[in-house]
Amino acid sequence: MMTEPNEVVLETDRLILRRLTLEDLDSLAILYRDPDVRKYFPEGTLTLQETQEELEWIIDVYYGQYGFGLWATIHKETGEFIGRCGLLPWTIDGRKEVEVAYMLAKPYWGQGLATEVAGAILSYAFEQLGYSRLICLVDPENLASRRVAEKIGMTLEREGDIHGYQTALYSIVRNG
Repeated sequence: MMTEPNEVVLETDRLILRRLTLEDLDSLAILYRDPDVRKYFPEGTLTLQETQEELEWIIDVYYGQYGFGLWATIHKETGEFIGRCGLLPWTIDGRKEVEVAYMLAKPYWGQGLATEVAGAILSYAFEQLGYSRLICLVDPENLASRRVAEKIGMTLEREGDIHGYQTALYSIVRNG
């Protein structure tokens, strides 16, 4: 299922998810250079150039090869770009996996938005894309993200080294 740039991929009560475009670079760069937002990412904050490279990768590789990826997360009430959430393809221990990923700007933490968007992404991946298993990869110390994974029905499968980093792997299998 291909979507066009700026086309809405999915909506929740408070959020709109649409494909990222190069016009989102400045907003994404603000998010990626916030040390609190990037605290649990091994590479830390990103420069504008690094953000642009990731954005181009999302558009060219994720959208181009998989038809999904990370999406601009827009707050309905304000129309503001507040994060990037979506689905990420991985190969872990030789197994193809799809991760439910969420990252929101700090002013939007603690409002249930990550759980709202992660639950909607999970439903989309199961119902629209037909996946039978989804994962979340979380830094073991990131308690807020661990709680989000648990709230959307995932359970801790294991903790350990994944692609060179200590990671908590949560998973959920679709019933039926």
